[in-house]
Amino acid sequence: MQINILLYDRMTALDAVGPYEVLSRVPGADVLFVGERAGPVRTDTGHLSLVADASLADAPAADVVLVPGGYAPPLTPGPIHEWLRAADAASTWTTSVCVGSLILGAAGLLEGRRATSHWIALDRLADYGALATEERVVFDGKYVTAAGVSAGIDMALTLLARMTAPEAAMAVQLGIEYDPRPPFEAGSPATAPAEIVAYLRANRDTIVKLPGMS
Repeated sequence: MQINILLYDRMTALDAVGPYEVLSRVPGADVLFVGERAGPVRTDTGHLSLVADASLADAPAADVVLVPGGYAPPLTPGPIHEWLRAADAASTWTTSVCVGSLILGAAGLLEGRRATSHWIALDRLADYGALATEERVVFDGKYVTAAGVSAGIDMALTLLARMTAPEAAMAVQLGIEYDPRPPFEAGSPATAPAEIVAYLRANRDTIVKLPGMS
């Protein structure tokens, strides 16, 4: 199984690394990080780089394509969207984490499909003809989208269960000891204190930078 994970400047590290920790444990899987150019790609904090081992032009066809989100996701037409359309034509599963779904939408892949994204950008899915869904992981045919950042781990485990068996996904979950017990009930706008939600909405540009945000 070939799994290609897209990297681009100012992407969010956990969006890519979380699913990688799950999917890289699929027996026989070959996971490849790809970017416009091979080499280091700086993440959104500015302190960490991930390495693209292949350029988009050199990346092989993949069974699973994964698009992470980031602070300033590429939403204008360009090489990444061209590559995504070609990669999607050959993939069994096309997936995203966080605002990576907006990148899929900008590539024209989510028209009329149910999808999710980071809660602060969920309303932008309609810009690309997608049907925004407030769920942590959304399947629509071969398209699988996850909500913000940490939801990528849930997406990868759910996808692994569908690709193999629930027992395989449970074994990986136990192996990485994914047993989340957050210290606060603040991981969703539905449960976080109203003043925290208001603060993040007022400062949404510190979370993700999208054209037209206000």
